[in-house]
Amino acid sequence: MIQMLHEKGMRSEHAYTAAFVSIGLSILAWTASHKVEPGAGLDRADRWGIFVGEWAPTFFGLGLALSHYEQQDGTLVAGVHDIRKAQSSTKEKEAM
Repeated sequence: MIQMLHEKGMRSEHAYTAAFVSIGLSILAWTASHKVEPGAGLDRADRWGIFVGEWAPTFFGLGLALSHYEQQDGTLVAGVHDIRKAQSSTKEKEAM
């Protein structure tokens, strides 16, 4: 699965960015729920914040898995364009 995500262009930086964004969204969801639904109470706002906040560890784990794959693959510092270029040249060589 990690290899497939990497081949589709997902990089560890993307997963780390998504993790940090989900932390911000968690705070935003808590604040919005607390202000928009004042009758629902603090418990409902907490549930919204926790729900979105649970995404961050998943994205951090995915980022670590992608990072390990990129280290083994030798593409940790390469750009997506460089990776695709290398893959296409490998496929051309195999076709010959």
